[in-house]
Amino acid sequence: MVANKETVRPLAVITGASSGIGYELAKVFAKNNFDLLIASEDTAIVEVGAAFRQLGGKVDVVQADLSTYDGVDKLYGKIKTLGRPVEAIAMNAGFGLGGNFVETDLEIELKMIQLNIVSLVHLTKHVLRDMVSEGQGRILFTSSLAAEMPGPYYAVYAATKAFVQSFSEAIRAETKALGITVTALQPGATDTNFFARADMVDTKAGQGKKDDPAVVAQDGFDALMAGKDHVVAGSFMNSVQAGIAKLMPETASAKMQGQSVKPGSGH
Repeated sequence: MVANKETVRPLAVITGASSGIGYELAKVFAKNNFDLLIASEDTAIVEVGAAFRQLGGKVDVVQADLSTYDGVDKLYGKIKTLGRPVEAIAMNAGFGLGGNFVETDLEIELKMIQLNIVSLVHLTKHVLRDMVSEGQGRILFTSSLAAEMPGPYYAVYAATKAFVQSFSEAIRAETKALGITVTALQPGATDTNFFARADMVDTKAGQGKKDDPAVVAQDGFDALMAGKDHVVAGSFMNSVQAGIAKLMPETASAKMQGQSVKPGSGH
């Protein structure tokens, strides 16, 4: 008799997994019987990995700055050393910066473009080729509700998410017939450290009600597993706002968006 092989859990890779939506995405994948490879630039990812191992399954950790070319190569190198196909990857790493564009820090904005766009394209190129070779795979891109309209007072961030949204839809069209699922996750204001890191706590959006990142992550996971092209996650009002934005001229939607993220608008 041939001995039963040990059941192999599928592998999910999650970037930006040390906190916020990325942390909750990793938790959802773990609870749904995925092994994990989680990545973040900060040392907290080591403790996060230890916590996720309590949920069962194998958890590998990579501490890498994905805003750099070498950081992406370090993560992809780890993927290759595991010798396993990536069943799903959640490309969640990213950050924002608020303020008047003429006053904001150029160095920070260029790093944002590098992380939110350039490194995402870099990692996708590698992982997607592998998925096509395997004839299967799922990619979840963390986009944003901000992708639906111009974003005065966080102009570069909103533009990076518009890129992610467009890129996601285009890659989906190219690979759908090849067994690949590509889904864009579009959260609205979520209760993470996004607003603090972006220096946007004093904005109307920063002071307003926010969605639970666990709910947002579950919405993203469910949409990915269902093969949807995108999901506006969180509260029903996010879907309403997305629908309105699609119907409004961009001049009007830019004004609406600007009112919620203008510095000092939360007072």
